[in-house]
Amino acid sequence: MTVSTELDYTFRAMGSDIRLLIGPALAPGAPEPLAAADRERDFVLGFGRRLSRFRDDSELSALNRDPRSVVTASALLRAAVAAGLWAAQRSDGLIDPTLVRELESAGYVTSLEDAEPASLADAVASAPARRPARPRAQARWRDVVIDDDAATITRPPGTMIDTGGTGKGLCADAVAQRLGRYSRFLVDCGGDIAVGGVGAQLDPYEIGIEHPLSGATIGCIDLARGGVATSGLNVNIWRDRHGRYAHHLLDPRSGRPAWTGLLAATAVSPAGALEAETLSKM
Repeated sequence: MTVSTELDYTFRAMGSDIRLLIGPALAPGAPEPLAAADRERDFVLGFGRRLSRFRDDSELSALNRDPRSVVTASALLRAAVAAGLWAAQRSDGLIDPTLVRELESAGYVTSLEDAEPASLADAVASAPARRPARPRAQARWRDVVIDDDAATITRPPGTMIDTGGTGKGLCADAVAQRLGRYSRFLVDCGGDIAVGGVGAQLDPYEIGIEHPLSGATIGCIDLARGGVATSGLNVNIWRDRHGRYAHHLLDPRSGRPAWTGLLAATAVSPAGALEAETLSKM
């Protein structure tokens, strides 16, 4: 449930709608909710700009085109890559942040924010035989090393990294941490949601779950703290250069879009949005 005294603040970033619900401040000296929301908007916009695979001037793009095996990296870039590696480890390789070339081969070369999505129903009707996704035996992500003391990322030359699979969950958790001085808050980064505050313990947020085909609300989750996330084929779906339907959730073993028979999955985690996002893809 949304308390009437909460600030409700939305903007666009990272190709998604971002929504912040912020209750009254608890700590003396904390900015008013509107000032806090403005501050977090700037943080999220900078987060997306610096980590975008689709911007030539982003820190992530600079890392991916650097021919050296050891590259100096900012704390933000190291944290984003570390989140991808953590998700890979947590999922036993079903989430693989090093499948950039495979994503591009499937047609995900540029942002799809302004593109008209293909029909999920048509895609499902023409999809190949359903089979579970499998991790790649010789996974490249296992060779990526982060050294926070030296402020470096080490990976075999030519290995490219995508932080998009875990970035929104990481961002939602970061903003939630920064809003800890407020009575209650919800951070929704394109469906990766983090919730917290003592007020939410007394009056949990009611979060609706949508059907991936119809968009109708098919259930609700009451969340007092932690995170919830949904991974679905309806978020990014298109036709590749061969006319085949494709989406952004790849089978690491084949490097092709995974057609498992599942259209969407929702997960809840007391640890936050990053873990919920990871669990929803497993």
